[in-house]
Order: sequence, then structure tokens, then C-alpha cells
Amino acid sequence: MTDTRIIDMHVHSSASDGTFSPALLLSEAKKAGLSAMALTDHDTMDGIEEAAAAAKELGIELVPGVEISTEYHDREIHVLGYYVSANYPRLKAMLEEFRDFRATRNVRMVKRLQEEGFSITMEQLTEKFPDSVLTRAHMSRFLCETGQIPDTRTAFAKYLGENCCCYIDRPKISPVEAVILIREAGGLAVLAHPVLCDLPETDLRQMIVEMKEAGMCGLEAVYSENSAEDEVHMRKLADEFDLLITGGSDFHGSNKPDILLGVGKGNLHIPYAFLQSLKEKR
Repeated sequence: MTDTRIIDMHVHSSASDGTFSPALLLSEAKKAGLSAMALTDHDTMDGIEEAAAAAKELGIELVPGVEISTEYHDREIHVLGYYVSANYPRLKAMLEEFRDFRATRNVRMVKRLQEEGFSITMEQLTEKFPDSVLTRAHMSRFLCETGQIPDTRTAFAKYLGENCCCYIDRPKISPVEAVILIREAGGLAVLAHPVLCDLPETDLRQMIVEMKEAGMCGLEAVYSENSAEDEVHMRKLADEFDLLITGGSDFHGSNKPDILLGVGKGNLHIPYAFLQSLKEKR
């Protein structure tokens, strides 16, 4: 009998830069007909407990996860960790360090925005987004919704994006270090949206080799921003390097309004078989 279950393995909540609470995400996943969902917030697992309680009540399989920010050849690379233990001491310490730095980083970026002539304060951001961990996405939304910029893309292209005038860099580890940490914490490591790594093909391949040697088991080949050609290429890479294929929407709620839970931009179909293959690696 054919397994028709669908899933989403890359989702963000208000515990990082999404706009839906973890519990609301699970409710929306139920409405979308998902059988399983991975919560993969940026550099935090603070939403997992709430999500797990909602998943149990709604009868949806929750995969506890995290998306770790790393750097390779001056490019930001994201590594997904599935079935990670949030209480593993080294991982917990690193995520706490990232969280603490983010708080001071936000203050410094807001100050730079003020110096560029924008009317924005930390108090305004906290009032507007009371249940969120504040990020650059919230700053861009605030500037857009208060009519100070035409859209959020402009905010990132001119002010908040990497190397822009209001950007403050953050501590990063290498992709290999992230893979090792995920494996130590009992998890499975997957390279997120390889196309968005924006690396030359030779560098991408070399990075994949290094990450696989460290214990990485999969590539996110099915992804909202991929073209049909991108997906074919990523599937071929996964096959060539004997890696599992995973897929996710990268849903962020209204911070990425064109991406829907489970289906991305309408181009995704993520079968439960992807998750089953991942679980067999545990």
C-alpha cells in the first residue's frame, strides 16, 4: 500500500525568527494535513517543549531539531540537526552563547539604524513583537510596517544584510564543527538548502566531503527556493555522495509570507519516506 503521508522537515517558530508560536505551528501543521513536522529554529531549541506538548495533543509526530549557523569560505552555511538532545552540555553552552550575543548584537544594530536616520528603538521592537526572540527579520518588518522602507528585501539589501552598514557579525563555527556537535548530542546532521550556500561547485563539493567525513548523513534537496533544475542537481549530489535526501519549506510565518507550511511556494511534496530513511540512521 502506498504511503501518502506528507511532512515538513524545516520550520521556524517565534522561538527564533518565525512569527507563529510553537503550539500554533503544530495546529497549522494539523490543518495542512502534515503527519510529521521538524521544528528547526535558528541556534535555539527553546520552542521544543511547547511544540512537543502540542504535537502530543494533536497527534502529529514532532522531530526535535535545530538549525545551526556556521561559516565556510566567508559564506554563511546552515546545518540542520534532527533528534538532537537539547540538554547535551556542549551544544547547550554554544546555543546559550549565541543567544546572549544576539541580545547585545540587537542593541548595536538598532543603534546603527538610528544613526542612519531610522526611528526605531529596542522598546518599540519588544512592544511590537512581545513573544518573539528578536532578530534582523523583526527589525526589517518594523521598518516596513512603519513606512520607513518599501519592503523587507530593501532592509536586508541596504542595511541589515551581511556587509551592510547596520550589520553586526556574530560568532560562528565551521560546518564540520556543527556536524560533530550534532552527532555528539545524539542527532543527525543535514546540510540545509545547499543552493543558498552560494558556493562555487568545487567548494560546495569539498564542503560536502568534509561534512560527510565528520558524520553528516543528508542534503536538503527538496526546498522552497529551489528551481526544478536545482532539485535535480541536489538529488544527484546526494546520490553521488551516498547521502539521504530531506526536504523542508523553511516556513517563517509572515516573515516569509510567500512560503506556506508543507508546500513552500506550492512546489513541494515532502513524503514521509524521507523521515523514515532518516530515522533508520539513528
